[in-house]
Amino acid sequence: MTDTSTGLKDNVAGLLCYVLGWISGIVFLILEPNNKIIKFHAIQSIIVFGALTIVTMIFFWIPFIGWVISWLIWIFGLILWILLMYRAYQGKKYKLPVAGDLAEKMAG
Repeated sequence: MTDTSTGLKDNVAGLLCYVLGWISGIVFLILEPNNKIIKFHAIQSIIVFGALTIVTMIFFWIPFIGWVISWLIWIFGLILWILLMYRAYQGKKYKLPVAGDLAEKMAG
């Protein structure tokens, strides 16, 4: 594993791309624009957690059933968040079906 321009190892920086969801994804996309591994994790984090945030906000405004759906999306997001951080820390490029393909294309 290599060091990044921030002095972090790739696996640690990859994990940190997911820590604050799409926010940390944006931060690492700005900090590491030339590191393809970090760029992949950052873009995937932005896509996945950005989409989950938007969908949760939409459903939250629907009384009762929307609240239940929002809660289920939150649980799904929590599990996904832990899985992605764990895989990134292992140094593995865990690619999600749609978001991973887009992130891979965008990361170059």
